Amino acid sequence: MKVFRDLPPLAVRRPCALAIGNFDGVHRGHKQMLAQVREAAARLSLDAAVLTFQPHPREYFAHLADEPSQVPPAIANLRDKLHAFAEAGMNRVIVAHFTAHFASLSEQDFVKKMLVEGLQVKWLIVGEDFCYGAGRDGNVASLQQAGQRYGFQVEVLRDVLHEGERISSSAVRRALQSSDFDQAAALLGQPYYLSGRVIHGEKLGRTLGFPTMNLRIAQRRPVLSGVFVTRVHGLAARPLDAVSCIGPRPSVRNSSRHLLETHVFDFDQICYGKLIRIEFLHKLRDYQKFDGLPALQAAIRRDSENARAFFEKAANKIDHEPQI
Repeated sequence: MKVFRDLPPLAVRRPCALAIGNFDGVHRGHKQMLAQVREAAARLSLDAAVLTFQPHPREYFAHLADEPSQVPPAIANLRDKLHAFAEAGMNRVIVAHFTAHFASLSEQDFVKKMLVEGLQVKWLIVGEDFCYGAGRDGNVASLQQAGQRYGFQVEVLRDVLHEGERISSSAVRRALQSSDFDQAAALLGQPYYLSGRVIHGEKLGRTLGFPTMNLRIAQRRPVLSGVFVTRVHGLAARPLDAVSCIGPRPSVRNSSRHLLETHVFDFDQICYGKLIRIEFLHKLRDYQKFDGLPALQAAIRRDSENARAFFEKAANKIDHEPQI
């Protein structure tokens, strides 16, 4: 799968079947859209492609209006979105940098310059509420008219439902913010996780007796904050039990930088640079600021004990389930 920042160079542009969206947390509705792109691409001998945006348009406009509280908490990082696109069989992904120039494109320029000339779209799928162009003037109806003019087919993804309700990024976000990881997994089609490469930290956890692996959180407003029971994938043949904390680390220093810090139980290897995936299972508590390192150390010890108890209870439940 090839990834392009903005439009591909002229030399590599090829006719494509395309999906457009923010894809924040590639949920089951998104996966249905990608499956239809892949099927159309195979049927019409086209590349299967995705156009997505960074930052999220709502984030761009919220900062433009100096209303950071209106930024939707981010579900997925770009790495995880790209991984989902690759798993769905996409040939190429265009990550459009959502800037003032992009936001000012008229609906006509968006179609002609981006879709027709830039991406050579022959088949296109969008959601029912899709809008485009400056002022969000363009909609599905105008897009279908443009398709007739320029020779590309427009399909509209109907709502994908779970238990009678529409699957959406907002629904996934609500489930995660309420710590309902079972509901989030049902909407996503898989357990919720974040991935990244292990970076160097301040080594404070090791000093306190609880060494951690640190992942940088790129999102300004991650959807999760607090202390969680987790599993770590990518370090061994099986997932490893762990406890994780995600937040701006106010107990250590005043900082708005978010980190995902994970203490893996009964594990002591150097992992810097390794690509790992943190799967979230259960929330233990909200993020807190502690007065001094002894109080922080005591809290980490309690969190670790509670996480171990969670895994022990889950193992006992499995052992006592009736066998068929």
